[in-house]
Amino acid sequence: MEKTKIGISVGLFGAALYFLGLISILPVVLLAGYALLFEQDAWLRKTAVKAVGISIFFAVLSAFVGLLSNAQGLILDILSLFRVSVDLYWLSNILSICRTAISFLQTVLLIMLGFRALLQVNVNFSFVDNTIDKHM
Repeated sequence: MEKTKIGISVGLFGAALYFLGLISILPVVLLAGYALLFEQDAWLRKTAVKAVGISIFFAVLSAFVGLLSNAQGLILDILSLFRVSVDLYWLSNILSICRTAISFLQTVLLIMLGFRALLQVNVNFSFVDNTIDKHM
């Protein structure tokens, strides 16, 4: 079993990258930065970039849904200036469902990838892997 420079297995380090993505993006970025700067294992380096990429993807997706929610509020505020009453309750429900689905998918994906990383098994996502291979 290959070890990192800090003494833990490469698989555990990779799993920590994914599991920290459940908490926040900052710990993932810090741990991935360490892996990219100081570790030599190619699988670990690729896993670090993939964990950051997945975390950023879901953060951007959540921000986009939040932007739509803010746009809905802006539209309602503008219409209320003209004393126009519009019910966009259905849109709020759809955006809420989208936020919940994004959070659920992120959690399931990061947990699945974390447990697979413990075994140092690479889960292939063709788009993500091709992008990483192209830029690393």
